[in-house]
Amino acid sequence: MLNPKKLEEIAKQISDSLPPGVKNMAEGAEAKVKQVLQSQISRLDFVSREEFDIQSQVLMRTREKLEALEARLAKLEQPQG
Repeated sequence: MLNPKKLEEIAKQISDSLPPGVKNMAEGAEAKVKQVLQSQISRLDFVSREEFDIQSQVLMRTREKLEALEARLAKLEQPQG
């Protein structure tokens, strides 16, 4: 298995060997890709992890209440005898 430091060294050597124009173009392209991705992600209808966790807890409590009401209804529907 390759050493991660060795991989970093190889990547740095490749990066250092690129002509300045190519390196600048690559950096500019990377910045533009990041900008486009951030723009598109911001348009999506995402919620934060915190909001997701809160809604999950609300749903769990609602399910518990529903199960309790169903059990209570089933008990009330039993024939009295």
